[in-house]
Amino acid sequence: MSTRKPGLELPGGPFDLPVLGRGLVFAASLPAAAEALGPAADPADQHGPARPGGAAVVQAPPGTGKTTLVPPLVANLVAGGQTGNRGGGGLPRVIVTQPRRVAARAAARRLAELDGSGVGERVGYTVRGENRTGAQTLVEFVTPGILLRRLLADPGLEGAGAVVLDEVHERGLETDLLIGLLAEVRQLRPDLVLCAMSATLDTEHFAGLVGTPEVPAPVIDCPSALYPLHVQWQPPAAARLDERGVTPAFLDALAGLAVREHARALAGTPDVDALVFVPGAREVSHVARILRQEAGPGTEVLELHGQAPAAEQDRAVSGRSAGDRPRIIVSTSLAESSLTVPGVRLVVDSGLAREPRRDAARGMSGLVTVSASRASARQRAGRAARQGPGTVVRAYSEAAYAAAPAHPTPEAAAADLTAAALILACWGTPGGRGLALPQPLPPAALEDAEAVLKGIGAVDADGKATDTGHRLVRIPADPRLARALLDGSQILGARSAAEITAMLAGDSRPSGGDLVRLLAALRSGRDPGSHAFDREARRLQRLVEPAAKAASGTGTERSPAARDAVGTMVALAFPDRVARRVSGAAGEQYLLASGTRAGLPADSPLRGHDWLAVAEVSRAAGRAASGTGAVIRAAAPLRPEEAEAAASQLLTQDVTAVFDSGKVTARRVRRLGSIELSSTPVRPAAAEGRAAVARALGGQGLDAIGWSASADALRRRLALLHRVLGPPWPDVSEPALLAGLEGWLGPELEALAGGARSAGIDLLDPLRRLLPWPEAARMAELVPERILVPSGTQERISYPEVDDDGPPVLAVKLQKCFGWAESPLLAGGRIRLQFHLLSPAGRPLAVTDDLASFWSGPYAQVRAEMRGRYPRHPWPEDPWTAPATARTKTRT
Repeated sequence: MSTRKPGLELPGGPFDLPVLGRGLVFAASLPAAAEALGPAADPADQHGPARPGGAAVVQAPPGTGKTTLVPPLVANLVAGGQTGNRGGGGLPRVIVTQPRRVAARAAARRLAELDGSGVGERVGYTVRGENRTGAQTLVEFVTPGILLRRLLADPGLEGAGAVVLDEVHERGLETDLLIGLLAEVRQLRPDLVLCAMSATLDTEHFAGLVGTPEVPAPVIDCPSALYPLHVQWQPPAAARLDERGVTPAFLDALAGLAVREHARALAGTPDVDALVFVPGAREVSHVARILRQEAGPGTEVLELHGQAPAAEQDRAVSGRSAGDRPRIIVSTSLAESSLTVPGVRLVVDSGLAREPRRDAARGMSGLVTVSASRASARQRAGRAARQGPGTVVRAYSEAAYAAAPAHPTPEAAAADLTAAALILACWGTPGGRGLALPQPLPPAALEDAEAVLKGIGAVDADGKATDTGHRLVRIPADPRLARALLDGSQILGARSAAEITAMLAGDSRPSGGDLVRLLAALRSGRDPGSHAFDREARRLQRLVEPAAKAASGTGTERSPAARDAVGTMVALAFPDRVARRVSGAAGEQYLLASGTRAGLPADSPLRGHDWLAVAEVSRAAGRAASGTGAVIRAAAPLRPEEAEAAASQLLTQDVTAVFDSGKVTARRVRRLGSIELSSTPVRPAAAEGRAAVARALGGQGLDAIGWSASADALRRRLALLHRVLGPPWPDVSEPALLAGLEGWLGPELEALAGGARSAGIDLLDPLRRLLPWPEAARMAELVPERILVPSGTQERISYPEVDDDGPPVLAVKLQKCFGWAESPLLAGGRIRLQFHLLSPAGRPLAVTDDLASFWSGPYAQVRAEMRGRYPRHPWPEDPWTAPATARTKTRT
């Protein structure tokens, strides 16, 4: 913690800090912050003015006033140093990031109100689609995306004297990128003041990022401002989640719980407002609808989420006036830490959050409903105790709280990185290599993102941004949507392309996954997100209308049907998600161009369409996924010709040759990614045939051709010689033979590649090519195929399998061996032949490699057991002198 030097005074300047800080806890920490961020003498100029060049990390709990007080403090500091290009009024600007638009607007209004000026004068804000700043603006609140694009256009930030990054503990991906980019900016502009602020933070780590690893930035701490907080655990009987997400029964129970607890709180304190946390905009609308029915006209119900109209957002985060009705605000995690909702003394927490997740195996990403982290739960609860004693009612158990993760997953670790990868490429640091990021970007996700960017022409083979990439990064949308907007406006006109892009970028979910119906609802105003949709569509239309008019002469829509327009735009944005129905599969299964299979919900009006352009697909189980493990959440019908036009970069045509059932065959296959469009039989070229045979041999081994009995026998004999004697006898194991195919099987491979059947190829002769000369002349002596037995017959020796280290075996009827005392030695006397002595019926009687010992011992027992069973065959008492024979006694 930074300490205050004796006699240090707060800097004077445009803002009256004592007035602004009246009643705020963080006011006591302002002197320490001023010391850390304030002017430092310039060693290069002994007589020049002092200049600010400080950096600091501010850690202060929610509600202490850091967002209100640090920006004007920094503004006073940079005003004293006069750094940066001068805006109106001759003073540089302080840029403050807030992770959400509503928070940026609320923070600007709050500071302007305390300053006694209007929004857009000394204090202003810039968010997507709205700018309220002027020539006199000294503190500008922006979202991280705004500042990222401003940095790409003006890497030196020459119009700014300081940047304050607020709520960095949320670990938003854009804020993480800003930390790395601004560290580079400060290398060129050491006068740029940089401050990172958070409610909870790994201070040591971030101090090294904001400063340097050698000289970390000082950390400014502030005590908590919370009043006493009463915690209740009231889990409803209904399950919170099922395979479809948050259950309606749980949301109904949550709404009822909020009504009851708010009524109980109002009975004691009439000015209590309640804040209900749910994971997403859809859940906000559901709970708010129930609350309006059950809470009655005496309670105002407000919705707070990113897609709500700005006026309703602003009303939710503004304090109510005397005489206003008590309020219940239903919010996503937006109200968790980045802004204060005045009047709240009761929090009802669902314990759920929506976080980005990426499925690397299927190449899918999206928002997933999960249990909120314990850190998030504490932040939510703290909302009830900022202005007085409060209560939090957790609609889940203490066990569920204990099982939740300690902190939210950093967005960079779980989200799709396509937009981040494009920003980094345009900055000149592909993949973030060399940047001081809070954590390295996951390599697999980064590789996938760069592949997407290459597919839409945004980066080159080296990962550097192309001209197209620089155009796309200027459009405040996912790069894939930006690409669809640019290309689609040339095909459909600016208005239609902008509307569909706004729909795809928004939070509205299509019923049954049908985007065409959703577009109709948004256009007609029937969908709750229609207002935000229309505002965003008009903004996007303004971005592309000039180019669309130049291409068509009008810029008006030219698509004959909304169905075709939506499918075309989705396919342009997500060509790898163009999908074709799998014929014969159980349920409604679709194969995406990426290779993923997904099912349609049972109630989807899209069922029956052969082609779909898929905007959203997510992991799922049960009937909705049709056994595929993934379900299509948003899509539009598509004609085959539209699919090929939009995803033309995925079109391939090649000849695929296979060696199957003993013969090479080939087909010319035309594909859209993993989707087979057509397949025609063709005659394979020699190279294709050779490759097909090589693939078959690599997968099935030489069994793909097959071993004749004679070839197998020769191979076994060679294997024994190699094992016992070593070189020059060849290694004929499967890996060794496959590694040297051309050396011993070359002519036969050419024949197979040319269309010959494997049935006509015997591996005996090719195997003989491996025989070492002149050693091979002794092969019959070393490992004979047959051996002469005392009865006068030649009996075949069985050699072990190639990978078996057992001995060679002679299976022979016992009577043929009478008088044979010496067990033969093979391989130059290195290995003894093993005998399997058989009964007259060919059944095993004894196994031995020492005939002399057998005749002298075990034979007597064998004779006693067998002479009664086979009386017509000789069983002499003295096997040493008895004549060996294959005949019965009556024929001797």
